[in-house]
Amino acid sequence: MSLLLGLITGLVLGLTGAGGSALAVPLLMWGLGWSLPQAAPVALVAVCASALFGTVVAWDVAYIRYRAALLMALASLVTAPLGLWLATRLPHAVLAGLFGAVLAIVALRNWRLARRAPREAAIVRATVAGDEGAAAGPVCRLDARGRLIWNWPCATLIAATGAATGFLSGLLGVGGGFVIVPSLRAGSELSMHSAIATSLLAIALISAVTVLMSLLQGHALPWAIALPFVLGALGGMYGGRRLAPRIAGARLQEAFALLMLLVAGGLVAQVTGWP
Repeated sequence: MSLLLGLITGLVLGLTGAGGSALAVPLLMWGLGWSLPQAAPVALVAVCASALFGTVVAWDVAYIRYRAALLMALASLVTAPLGLWLATRLPHAVLAGLFGAVLAIVALRNWRLARRAPREAAIVRATVAGDEGAAAGPVCRLDARGRLIWNWPCATLIAATGAATGFLSGLLGVGGGFVIVPSLRAGSELSMHSAIATSLLAIALISAVTVLMSLLQGHALPWAIALPFVLGALGGMYGGRRLAPRIAGARLQEAFALLMLLVAGGLVAQVTGWP
C-alpha cells in the first residue's frame, strides 16, 4: 500500500509540479489511517527526495543560488522545531483545517497559473507553483554575473522565507514551494527558472532539517513504510515527467487545481463530520 501511495504521489508530482507533494499527507492519512502528525514526517522524506531529484535532473546548476537556499535552510532550524511542537499539541481538527486551507491556496494558485500564457504554465508545471509577477524595486538585486547582491534587507527577506517554510514543514509536512517561489520572485530579480531551481534545493534542505528535528524530538519514523513510499514517489515522478510533455497543458493544471480543492474539501468534511 505504501508503494502504491508513493507511486500516485510521484505521478501527480511529475505531471503537475512540486505542488503535488502536498497530496502526500492526505494520501497517507486516508490510505493508512494515520493522523496528520504521523503522516507528515514520512511525506517530508518523500518531499526531500523528490525535490533533490528535481534539482539534479530538471535544472542547470547555474540557475541555483546556493547561498540563498542554505540561508533558508539555516533559518528553518529555528522554526521547524516550533512547527513540530505545535503539531503534537493542536487538535487534529485544527491541523486538518489548516492543511485544507493550504491545499486551497495551492489549488487557486495553480488555477491562476493555468490561465496564463502556456509558456508560463509549462515552466511552473515542471517544478513548483509560484507567482510570475515580480514587484517593482525588489530588495534582492543581481550583479552582472546574475548572482544575488547580499545586504541586510535581502538577507532578512530570504531568512524570513526560510523561517516561514520551516514552520509550515514542521506543522503540516508540506514542502513550501508555494511560499518560496513567490517570495523570491516578488523580492528579488531572479528569473522564474532561477527561483524554482533555488526553491527546490531549499525544499530538499528544509525537509531534511525538519525530518532530523522530528527524530531528535523522539518521534519515530516508520522506515518500513517510508522507504517504499519514497521509492514509489521517485518512480512515479520519473514516469510523470516522461508523460508530461505528451499530455501536460493548461487543462491538466486546471484538473490538478480541482483535485486539490476536492482533497481540501474532503479534509474539511472529515473534521466537521459533514455531510
